[in-house]
Amino acid sequence: MLTHARMQAEDIRRRADALGPWFHNLNLRGVETAPNHKLGDYPSVKWRRFADTVADKIAGRNVLDIGCNAGFHSIEMKRMGAARVVAIDSDERYLAQARFAAEVCEADIEFRKLSVYDVGQLKEHFDLVLFMGVLYHLRHPLLALDLIHEHVASDLLIFQSMQRGSPDSGRIEEDYDFFQADHFDVASYPKLHFVEHNYAGDPSNWWIPNRACCEAMLRSSGFEIIAHPEEEVYVCRRTGLPENTSYTTLSRNYP
Repeated sequence: MLTHARMQAEDIRRRADALGPWFHNLNLRGVETAPNHKLGDYPSVKWRRFADTVADKIAGRNVLDIGCNAGFHSIEMKRMGAARVVAIDSDERYLAQARFAAEVCEADIEFRKLSVYDVGQLKEHFDLVLFMGVLYHLRHPLLALDLIHEHVASDLLIFQSMQRGSPDSGRIEEDYDFFQADHFDVASYPKLHFVEHNYAGDPSNWWIPNRACCEAMLRSSGFEIIAHPEEEVYVCRRTGLPENTSYTTLSRNYP
């Protein structure tokens, strides 16, 4: 294997091409992994919109990156001073890309092949959990948030989800009469849109929330929203579950 000092652009380009296609456009010593990304310089273009908001929350922290893809956010965590970064993904191709990117960037990151439903297997809690661009790919999104709360989040959660529908977050009453139904037709009422087939050519897109739904799901799973620095991004603090929360969670029986 080439040493980092000898790894030249042509070597990086060759290995990056062999691992492609890439969803994360990473700049690996001048070599871009997805220069023609349909979203532009993604995810860097999105990260730059809120990085300043979270910059003081990373140094010295133990971080878990759930659904790390090619490792962009994991590498950024190390660059910003995280003490330890554990990155998980259920897709071995993404993990291979992430390991290579970390090698090129000389970032000490621990990679594990796990899905969000398996976070209990880590058997540890983290100061900061990243859960970005994952929720809408899950058949069981609320379960995922419950498992994060129960098994791995000790303090902060940085959450991001694609959103569709109303960008507003209106007032929701504590309760509604059984015969009152007009609130369901209000655009800003929490809604989770189900995708039976494909969305944007991707069969892994299952549930797409509106803004109110993202916020309600986070609160329902025991995460207090402390910042909303970008339209799809929330910085949350782990709290206790709401007093009126009553549910039977599968997490009790998860490994």
